[in-house]
Amino acid sequence: MSLCISPLCSKPQNPDNILFCQACGSELLLEGRYRVIHTLGEGGFGKTYEVSEARNNIPKVLKVLINNQQKAVELFQREAEVLSFLNHPGIPKVETNAYFVYFPRNRPEPLHCLVMEKIEGLDLQEYIRQRENRPIDQKLAVQWLSEIVNILQQVHSQNFFHRDIKPSNIMLRAEGGLALIDFGTARQVSGTYMAKQPQGQVTGIISVGYTPQEQLNGQAVPQSDFFALGRTFVYLLTGKEPNHSAIYDSYTDELRWRNYAPHISPPLADLIDQMMARFAGQRPTNTQEILQRLSAIDRPEIKQPPEPPVIDPPPPPDYEYAGFWRRLVADLIDQVILIFSSAIIASGSVNEVSSSSADQDALVGSLFIFIYIFVAAGYGPGLESSLLQATIGKKMMGIIVTNLNGNKISFGQAFARHISKFISYLTLGVGYIMVGFTQKRQTLHDQIAGCLVVKKR
Repeated sequence: MSLCISPLCSKPQNPDNILFCQACGSELLLEGRYRVIHTLGEGGFGKTYEVSEARNNIPKVLKVLINNQQKAVELFQREAEVLSFLNHPGIPKVETNAYFVYFPRNRPEPLHCLVMEKIEGLDLQEYIRQRENRPIDQKLAVQWLSEIVNILQQVHSQNFFHRDIKPSNIMLRAEGGLALIDFGTARQVSGTYMAKQPQGQVTGIISVGYTPQEQLNGQAVPQSDFFALGRTFVYLLTGKEPNHSAIYDSYTDELRWRNYAPHISPPLADLIDQMMARFAGQRPTNTQEILQRLSAIDRPEIKQPPEPPVIDPPPPPDYEYAGFWRRLVADLIDQVILIFSSAIIASGSVNEVSSSSADQDALVGSLFIFIYIFVAAGYGPGLESSLLQATIGKKMMGIIVTNLNGNKISFGQAFARHISKFISYLTLGVGYIMVGFTQKRQTLHDQIAGCLVVKKR
């Protein structure tokens, strides 16, 4: 069946094997290649048909402008021009010669026509209607919003903007994926009405509930698309038009939609609200900003595993922490050894020097202090970091020095423990007494060096 598109034709149905309408005589094979199959839709400014390319039977869409006002024609021609510039899977494909003028028989005015890719599926307004106004979930909302913003990125990058984004202008393909249609407002006429602005007779495109204020004033900007897109997703997430009395407060001009979308996370709701901000300067700067925020929303939150509780290591196997008195006796033994050996070395060294008895005593005392400090610095650290892990006094009392894991300490660790003893002295002995009330029986210098003093069970 071939359909005649002449507005004056009384019987537009014709068989496929003729070239001219049997009723009105108008041509049926448009541009020598397209046959009209049936009507898809009709609006105040135009009709859409499904056509078939005669040579390969590829189905396409034919848009026919039935309003020949000069501005309407200009907008229609602009759509053909814009679509020929844009190349994106989410934008209907249009060939360079897809726009043409058709002259029906016995009609003084021509019909302006545009052939484009046929997108099988439903527009999102019809999709929601067939779902009985059941809202979409967040996962699908993030996916769809990302798809449309990617399409807009292509549009805006070519210095165009759509100006009429709304659910009926977004198609959901039968195989999945979205497509943005009706670029006549960048500029489109179907499904909208044109309002002449009082100053300069600027043509404004108005879709109630979706058109931002600056566009109503004839000053649309790329961010005007973000406003309309935000309103579109309010509809998809609530199942209610933006001017529905349940969500729109006409006294304050506010859209209170979040209560009808409790399944939406605050970050996504905040993004949509910003896209719908009253002033264009308060909306996202560009499509990249929106995509970055969507990426963060879509990224699953990685919960860090809780830090394991800090558990003090137990004393080495078969050992227990050494107590105050055992450690005191061991230290006294070591002090006797250090004092006795230092005194012998000092006396022996002075005896070789001939001087008076008083001078020798003074020299012995001075030399004793020096030798004691030197010997002590090697005695304790050297033995505690050796395989013995203990000084002679500690060995006699059955105790050893370990690190916190029960292993032998290094010389550096042992030397740090030895030097830290001076801090324990400076606290008037409190650093030593701490061994009586700390959990692991540690002195202050044990804690500073990270050491334990233990004895066999």
